[in-house]
Amino acid sequence: MTDILERANTLSRSSTTKRRRRPKSTTQRVFDVLRTLTTLAILFFVMFPILWLALTAFKPEREVFSTSIIFRPSLASFREILFGANNLVHPMYNSIVIAVVTTVLSVPLALLAAYGFSRYRFPGNKPILLAIVITQFIPGVAIALPFLTMFRDLGLLDTKLALIVANLAIVVPYNTWLLKGFVDGLPIEVEEAARLDGCGQLRLLWRVITPLAAPGIFVGVVFAFLLSWNEFLFPTFLARTDAITLPVSLISLERPEGIQWGPMAAAGLLVMVPMIVLATLVRKHFAQGMTLGAVK
Repeated sequence: MTDILERANTLSRSSTTKRRRRPKSTTQRVFDVLRTLTTLAILFFVMFPILWLALTAFKPEREVFSTSIIFRPSLASFREILFGANNLVHPMYNSIVIAVVTTVLSVPLALLAAYGFSRYRFPGNKPILLAIVITQFIPGVAIALPFLTMFRDLGLLDTKLALIVANLAIVVPYNTWLLKGFVDGLPIEVEEAARLDGCGQLRLLWRVITPLAAPGIFVGVVFAFLLSWNEFLFPTFLARTDAITLPVSLISLERPEGIQWGPMAAAGLLVMVPMIVLATLVRKHFAQGMTLGAVK
């Protein structure tokens, strides 16, 4: 009996090997080639602007308008935006502070709101949650003007606090809607077991919910920082000089004689660096969080 089983396994493996070694048909080869070419074309159109931006940032001033990709790298454009007459150090500092504070405040607030909507039923639960989702479809300029009037009356125009509050109005509803999907997918039996062990509500949120929702929290951190760092509308309305951010300050690189393309490219590269670093650090959690949020 053992010999028969071994012989059957051997025949099965040999037939599987033959199937694997079966040459691809012409149609399959053409499909593979087209798929590879399509992937390369998409990659080219996505990466080419970024690559050209990086090349322009390191080009000497006399070669900024040339299409050559072979040149002697220069840091003149970076020196201009960091140590020149119109340096962008202060706007960069403002952007970092505003984005970090917005992220630190918005994610815990959104997690608490998401947990409340997910685990408790109260009057107006669904309408309030629907209203939170609807706020994401309101044009930013529609709330920028009321913010402008409110902060002007409060004497908070051109302050980082005004921009943080305005960013929270966008980021908190978005992260609340995002994190609710993660909290809905968490097993409630774990919370019940923790309560039986004497775990209070705050300790339950910190010791149980937060670790379980870590992938979703990482996604919320990425989106909160991204939305705050790239925000252009609110700083345009609410900031003048003291609280101006890096994306808005790029306008200052336009001179009467024309746009300074070298410093503009260097500044654009600096705008991208934090997001590239953040995405690299949390890429695994980000991918896991995006998939977990879609499965209930």
